[in-house]
Amino acid sequence: MGAHHDADLVVAALNVAAATLGGDVRGVIFHSDRGSEYGSRKFARACRRLGVTRSMGRVGSCFDNAVSEAFNSVLKVGYVQSHTFRTRTEARIRIATWITDFYNARRLHSVCGFKSPIDYENEYWAGLTVGLAA
Repeated sequence: MGAHHDADLVVAALNVAAATLGGDVRGVIFHSDRGSEYGSRKFARACRRLGVTRSMGRVGSCFDNAVSEAFNSVLKVGYVQSHTFRTRTEARIRIATWITDFYNARRLHSVCGFKSPIDYENEYWAGLTVGLAA
């Protein structure tokens, strides 16, 4: 979250995501709309530095970002609208905590076979490791 939605904000968000995943995000695909912040040189450099591939939706196609839009809706309706935050810092902390402790860790997602995203990802990597060992 920031006061401005610009290249600095999306680079900071990318860096936080990379740090959260232990720093190694090579091969990750970052999909976005065609906002100027995502097309900026600053964001392109950050993606190259981290080994992240950029992907942008088609002009005028809301369906290309359906997953992001669905998440934004759940965040807004499921959490933000029912809480009051005194400061931007409080909002950042409480929203980040909700995402990491509830949305990613405990909320069951139909697209993940009614598992949490963390459980789904852990099972995916475990299956991939078993497949490589065979």
